[in-house]
Amino acid sequence: MENMQYAEELVREFLVFRGFTNTLQAFEKELSTDIGKGFQVDKILNLIFSVYITNFQAEKLVGLLSFFKQCVSSSETVLTATLAKLEISILRYYIVHALQSGRKDKVVEFFGTNGNDLLLRGQDWTSWFGGLPALLKISSEKNTVKHLKKDIKQLNMKLSQLQALLEEKEAQLSRLKNNSETIKYANIGQTKNSTLASGVNEESLLLSTNSSEACATTATHMGSAEMGQTWASSRPALSRFATNMSGNDSISPSKLEFEDVGAGDIIQMFNDGLYTENGRDAQGEEDFPEVKVDFLETFLGHTSPISCCRFSSSGNNIASASVDGTVRIWTYDSSTPASRNATIYCGTEIMSLEWECKSDRLLLIGTADGGIKAWNVDAKRVVCDLNTTDAFPSVLDLKCSPVEPIFVSAAASRRYGSSNIYSWGFASLTVWNMKTWKAMTVLPLGEDPPAITSLCFNHNGKILAASAVDGMIHMFDMSAGLQITGWPAHDSAISSILFGPDETSIFSLGFCDPESSKSCRHEMALDVNGRRLLVTSGSVRAPIYQVRGHASGMRTLPHGAAITTVDWHPTLPMFLTGSADHSVQVMSLS
Repeated sequence: MENMQYAEELVREFLVFRGFTNTLQAFEKELSTDIGKGFQVDKILNLIFSVYITNFQAEKLVGLLSFFKQCVSSSETVLTATLAKLEISILRYYIVHALQSGRKDKVVEFFGTNGNDLLLRGQDWTSWFGGLPALLKISSEKNTVKHLKKDIKQLNMKLSQLQALLEEKEAQLSRLKNNSETIKYANIGQTKNSTLASGVNEESLLLSTNSSEACATTATHMGSAEMGQTWASSRPALSRFATNMSGNDSISPSKLEFEDVGAGDIIQMFNDGLYTENGRDAQGEEDFPEVKVDFLETFLGHTSPISCCRFSSSGNNIASASVDGTVRIWTYDSSTPASRNATIYCGTEIMSLEWECKSDRLLLIGTADGGIKAWNVDAKRVVCDLNTTDAFPSVLDLKCSPVEPIFVSAAASRRYGSSNIYSWGFASLTVWNMKTWKAMTVLPLGEDPPAITSLCFNHNGKILAASAVDGMIHMFDMSAGLQITGWPAHDSAISSILFGPDETSIFSLGFCDPESSKSCRHEMALDVNGRRLLVTSGSVRAPIYQVRGHASGMRTLPHGAAITTVDWHPTLPMFLTGSADHSVQVMSLS
């Protein structure tokens, strides 16, 4: 101890000799706040009994005693045991002093803060809780809650594993059945280097879904060439189109190279596997491994099947809608404030959801009765209630411009007597101003255009892509408000459309059979890097396809029913899946 004091004096003399006055002041300030008081006995005793205990500073007292224990090596058993006894005596003295001083609140505060640690030390402190049964009960309940939360997480993981095992066994039984039957697939003829009349090249990727649905024959037209395809079961068809965007955002033909399989390959996905025309085999969806997750959160706030769910522009909030006309705004992260959480009752079917691109402040809700509601998440109220014309009551999609304060609504008329995607009649595309909340213009689609099902802006908001129920894709110049090109992408309805990661290609998701669209529209979503494509599924798992590179795809953790809606986090490797089992799952890739 004397050596330490001597060293401190030498440091002071050196700093004075060199004229480091600021450093000397900082050194003196640090010494004055030294928790160990230089290990000087009289100063330590004065600090404990005249300051900490007298002023009921239990937190600092416990911190000081913990500091002394850290200074003693565990190999010095005698000193360690002595220090432990000294700690018990000092803490008990603090409790007695507080009771004698009439400060029962300080005793309650002490046990509330340190009760768990004291109970874990064994019999030394058990009897001291005898006079404080309420505190003991609170401490016990806290431990119970903590253990229950841990057990619930483990049970959720085990449940997911059991569901995966059950699904694997069912798949094995299905394969055994299929092996006993003869399955015939028609070869797909490929026309290389042919172009569309609009100057767009196509690669077709057919993704398998529920084998219980029937699928009709479909064909993809490329200019004057036709590729016939015959299928044994229903599946959505995903096509990727290559485009070339110059500085003025005009579109011209270019050659498409699909990284996963190679340029010029046509890809087919059957229920039992994926094959390419050149004879190479690739993995099928059923063979995809289960995705490994670091984080899993399940939201159970809905009472009917989920129809749509979207991350906000920052990813902090999630909006989810169910078929009973209810929208819930919530957060998956407990560290994010829940002040924006809300339940919105629309009283009619929710057709579309869209967050404002520049902030999380506004959520747009499109309904089946022609309504477009703008919900302010901070004020927790509808700030504007717009309506389309009576002729176009179904607001199938909404998209906000990433740059301008505008959004586009895709509304459709209704044909009666049908319950699927083809029940939508004609289309209307309206551009709305988000400052005045008034319609600016209606984009031209020609006479009696088929319903538009999906919209997508490019990065600067100058180009808008729109897909239709007749299999057409339309491209609009938003500056001029005119259609600049269009081409037939599918022989059946297109349900979803996306720009590729580099915006030189477009992904479109269609159907081989209109009956497969009765319950909901299928969706797809690209991750922030444009490498993974998540697609809805008639199965309890959603496939994640690898768009770039040669890695195999993955399958999400299972729900209890079909996957009806999907979305990726705007910045993180995290995605969400909504299901017909009324739940929404948020998963973070490991």
